[in-house]
Amino acid sequence: MLSYALKRLAILAVSLAVASLVIFLVVEVAPGDPASYMLGINARPDTVAALRTELGLDLPKWERYLAWIGGMLQGDFGTSYTYRAPVAQMVTERLWVSLPLALYALTLSTLIAFPAGIYAAARRGRAGDIGVMGATQLGIAVPNFWFAMLLVLLFALKLRWFSAGGFPGWETPLAALKALTLPAVALALPQAAILARVMRSSLIDILHEDFIRTARAKGLSRRQALWRHGVRNALIPVLTILGLQFSFLLAGAIIIEQVFFLPGLGRLIFQAITQRDLIVVESVVMLLVFAVISVNFLTDLAYAAADPRLRAAR
Repeated sequence: MLSYALKRLAILAVSLAVASLVIFLVVEVAPGDPASYMLGINARPDTVAALRTELGLDLPKWERYLAWIGGMLQGDFGTSYTYRAPVAQMVTERLWVSLPLALYALTLSTLIAFPAGIYAAARRGRAGDIGVMGATQLGIAVPNFWFAMLLVLLFALKLRWFSAGGFPGWETPLAALKALTLPAVALALPQAAILARVMRSSLIDILHEDFIRTARAKGLSRRQALWRHGVRNALIPVLTILGLQFSFLLAGAIIIEQVFFLPGLGRLIFQAITQRDLIVVESVVMLLVFAVISVNFLTDLAYAAADPRLRAAR
């Protein structure tokens, strides 16, 4: 297990190095100059040049890349061009919105998907299975931002159970959770549809294995064999999907945060792109990439712990 973990850790380090280089190059070649954007179109050339020198934009790209990487390794993400504030401080403030939102949505999608997938697999080919699969197909086909707008129209504007947007802060935890409920539901429904289908497919495959037939031959009922042996083994591939979903929910909530005006990482990236705040874009995207790769690394370890055959094969 230790050698497997070390190999995966080496792959993680290489992936982060490649990702950092790609992110830096992609952001740098994007059109637009941050200094010109900050000063406006009527700024004098010497003023723009002075600001570029102050921001370090006149340095060679390889020096800026090494300085950026070295600072991130020390926990220094640089200073925002627009807000003149440390990027690490801005990320920390926004992370207290995005991370609870991702965890909230992941919890909701799991609570919805697991019972739905198990129910559909246990009633394969019947009306219940068809109904669940039809609902999951709808959940996959409909974009989450459309769900978000429907939720706002119904629960915020018509029923007035929730606010249409904004975040009151964690000084009042109940109000904060209430503000995150509609965005979490909008994010969770499509992910729950995917997870339910994976759970159903995996469980159906497990129910046709020899050890399930042996358990039935020993006197276990279909329900007992399903819960004692089927569900546990069917969870192995589902762990991978859960890890990928958490990464997506953390890094892919830009549109949802825009719909609900949430001050999270997604909204921060959107604002930084529109303002050509390169250091914010690079640092936040790199942080999200690190989160995605780290979650996948932990998922691989959990997968190997749950299935010893994977460790032996590797």
